[in-house]
Amino acid sequence: MTASWSAYRRARRRSRQAWALLVLLGLSAMAAGVWFFTAGQFAAVEPAVSGPSEAPVFDAAWMKPVVPVYPVPQGSAKAALQGLAVKGRASKDTYRREAFGQAWQDVDRNGCDTRNDILRRDLAGVGFTEGSKCRVASGSIVEPYTGRAVEFRRGPESSKELQIDHVVALGDAWQKGAQGLTLQQRQSLANDPLNLMAADGPANQEKGAGDAATWLPKNKNIRCHYVARQISVKASYGLWITQPEKEAMRRVLDSCPDQPTVAAK
Repeated sequence: MTASWSAYRRARRRSRQAWALLVLLGLSAMAAGVWFFTAGQFAAVEPAVSGPSEAPVFDAAWMKPVVPVYPVPQGSAKAALQGLAVKGRASKDTYRREAFGQAWQDVDRNGCDTRNDILRRDLAGVGFTEGSKCRVASGSIVEPYTGRAVEFRRGPESSKELQIDHVVALGDAWQKGAQGLTLQQRQSLANDPLNLMAADGPANQEKGAGDAATWLPKNKNIRCHYVARQISVKASYGLWITQPEKEAMRRVLDSCPDQPTVAAK
């Protein structure tokens, strides 16, 4: 009788363990399903793209600094992220590009407009149009958002292949604090080299006014720098972020916890 009771208890214990294992496997499968139908399916089909891990910011040899509203916080980008205010988006109905001044002004007063400043900064083997020391006619770049090698040639169609992207899109900035800036401050934001990168035209169009929660570069190598640069711009112009944006930025920076903020030096 004792032996039979012991065998019964062992069998019952093994049954409970089996059921616990089945429950654990079921929960794991459920979690995997949730992940796949949120972020996982995009990661699974995302092509492996490699490219540069940083992009130029400033060249003191011929550029002059644009004065932001606040200095870029020194230290880690993760710490600076924690310092940004988190709010909802303001209305975009009143957004106009003109609220940030005329496009591509010579805000730093170095004699060249901002677009040509950024092309000169970002391209290798720069050539200028005849008789000009500003107007960039040609050059090459390993483009930061796609990792694609691009040969730039000035022209009505070819120039569209390489565009100047606002790292923090002006439409995004307008909904997150820029409405409260002065016109001069918004002009600085639109022309600050910290907030500008030469980028693949189609990728720039795809990004639109998106933030880190809705768009990240396909070139994963640049993402830490890109997000740190967005954080640095938002901190230096007193802009806020949304909660989904903060979570997206944090996820990127979790892979590079020592990533510093980015400043035009």
